[in-house]
Amino acid sequence: MKIRILGSGTSSGVPRIGNDWGQCDPEEPRNRRTRASVIVSTDTTTILIDTSPDMRAQLLAAEVSNVDAVIWTHDHADHTHGIDDLRQLMHIRNGEPVRGLARPFTLEQLQIKFPYAFFGRKLYRPSIAIAPLPDELTIGDIRISVADQPHGGITSAGLRFENAGKAIGYATDFHEMTDAMRALYTGLDIWVVDALRRAPHPTHPHLASVLQWIGELAPRRSALVHMDQSMDYMRLAAELPAGVEPGYDGLEMPA
Repeated sequence: MKIRILGSGTSSGVPRIGNDWGQCDPEEPRNRRTRASVIVSTDTTTILIDTSPDMRAQLLAAEVSNVDAVIWTHDHADHTHGIDDLRQLMHIRNGEPVRGLARPFTLEQLQIKFPYAFFGRKLYRPSIAIAPLPDELTIGDIRISVADQPHGGITSAGLRFENAGKAIGYATDFHEMTDAMRALYTGLDIWVVDALRRAPHPTHPHLASVLQWIGELAPRRSALVHMDQSMDYMRLAAELPAGVEPGYDGLEMPA
């Protein structure tokens, strides 16, 4: 089992529109960040997490043209607004809708915002067959566990993936660590985790808090994602403790 970071950036990406690189070195290719998304896969199963606005380019770069399921962590634009590109996956599947999963509130919001994707319209068939995301399920040979994470006024889905005695955690878009989250993220081989910036933020974790949680939870290897233009790759790589690294678009991590 492995996880591929499709996008390691925050909602505005790096650089921001206006060619704003902030404190990131534009000569370092790992500082160019698309919006947050990952793929977890084995030899027989592929699961996409979120449909970022950059999904088309991300899937092309990853050479992925079909998935067994899409899981949405929450309904914010930077995690959902590439949803139309699932229509092409539906065509590749000979018209079979892509399987989708989301917590009930997220599911409801997605259907309100993108009804045609789920219900079709006139000459267009539905491209997604969505269902509620339960606390535990198995897709192919990957077992998935879920915990709800505080994210401002809503929650996001925290995810744990297990296969052949290995465990990968994915935690994006949250601002505090609950007991349920601690249980979900204990005993991980890999933890890919949101670390927006160094300064505190009201709805995302900042670097110091993430490093504290990594110290407590002790994953074997961790990668930071959902980073803004203040988080320069080489500067971070030089200061992070052993076993922790800045994630980047295209990074693949085997469990």
